[in-house]
Amino acid sequence: MYGADFAADPHAAYERMRTLYGPIAPVELSPGVFGSLVTSYPLGLEILRDTERFAKDPRGWRAVHDGTVQPDSPVAPMMMYRPNALFCDGEAHARLRGAITDSLDRVDPHALSEYVERSAETLIDAFASKGEADLLSEYAAVIPLLVFNQLFGALAADGPKLVETMGKLFDSGEDAAQANDELLRWISGLVASKRQQPSADVTSWLIAHPSRLADDELMQQIILLMAAGTDPQQNLMANSLRLLLADDRFAGELSGGSMPVQDALDEVLWSDPPLANFGTRYPRYDVDLAGVRLRKGEPVVISYAAANKDAALTSDRRSGNRAHLAWSAGAHRCPAERPARVIASVAIERLLDRLPDIELAVPVEQLVWRTGPFHRALAALPVRFPAQVATPAKPLPASASASHRSAETPGDSRWNPPVPLSSTPPAGISTPRQPESESPEKRRLLNSLTAWWRGQ
Repeated sequence: MYGADFAADPHAAYERMRTLYGPIAPVELSPGVFGSLVTSYPLGLEILRDTERFAKDPRGWRAVHDGTVQPDSPVAPMMMYRPNALFCDGEAHARLRGAITDSLDRVDPHALSEYVERSAETLIDAFASKGEADLLSEYAAVIPLLVFNQLFGALAADGPKLVETMGKLFDSGEDAAQANDELLRWISGLVASKRQQPSADVTSWLIAHPSRLADDELMQQIILLMAAGTDPQQNLMANSLRLLLADDRFAGELSGGSMPVQDALDEVLWSDPPLANFGTRYPRYDVDLAGVRLRKGEPVVISYAAANKDAALTSDRRSGNRAHLAWSAGAHRCPAERPARVIASVAIERLLDRLPDIELAVPVEQLVWRTGPFHRALAALPVRFPAQVATPAKPLPASASASHRSAETPGDSRWNPPVPLSSTPPAGISTPRQPESESPEKRRLLNSLTAWWRGQ
């Protein structure tokens, strides 16, 4: 599942697996790393909801205990244990997830929409006069980082550096380790700053939450949110743009003024979800399921993409149907579905408003998909359009077609437009504590977090 052939046509691979093995197939996720892939919608839903037989905490992973998966394995960052809500079960998961969901629920969707619009306008201005762009690297990959910079209440000047750092981290190149250290230092400084001066942002709300997260817990939840909200978010946007520009069911409607962005998002979440194979679970004991013996501790990966196309589904209707597994299911269902859809839909609508004659610069079949067992991600999305003269962003007319659109206010800024992400100030802020960024304890904390991030 890590090769170029699988990346080029994963659905053909899923069909071969069903033919050869049925609804649960043995797979190789990475060289020497094996598991089982569930391609059945009913079975996938059953496993995702079953916390008695299946654990999310990977510390029982037999391969890890056998020493066959090294910390530098390509799949280690996605599967190794970290002390955050994604890799915990039971009370620990409920406590950490509660802090995340309560904080995300305080984000004002209208303010979020306005901020995405402002970020989109700035990015479009940067390439509108060229007549061509890579919508992945120049648009879809940048907007989530700018939004997260605002969501977490970072300084305006931090925006460009955060974009650069997260880009290096996801590239997994020779700069990744240094980028990871920079990210940890950035988050540590952010947490210390917000303890001193809280405001209406997710970091401050996590600090003020009744669960009373310690600094290391705060940092781990922020890392989780940033990881989940950057690469998957950019893939949701890029995959949806590809569909809108190349699929006759959608592309044919653009020139008529109707932009079925929500339908395109739903279709992508059904057929090409950003995280195509994830939701990894570990049997707590040997389990017999669909005629297959799932061994204790061996990873069971749910193929959201394959399950969504299971013949067992009673209907192939996609428009308005959101019963897909792209957001997972059960206790670990993604808590950021609402803001993720707002970010994607507003960014796409704004792009199509500004560049209505945009088209792919290459035939759709020539687009290259990134290799990897978990994601469905384009390597690039080149487009062309009639060149425009870049102009400063202006207030949008009341009749604008975007579904989440509201009038912009003057004073556009590249990295930190003056749009609060909550309509009410944070409540219950605890007494600020002085940062201890230079203490030996803080250095030990950073070193341990670095080890967690690298899967050591």
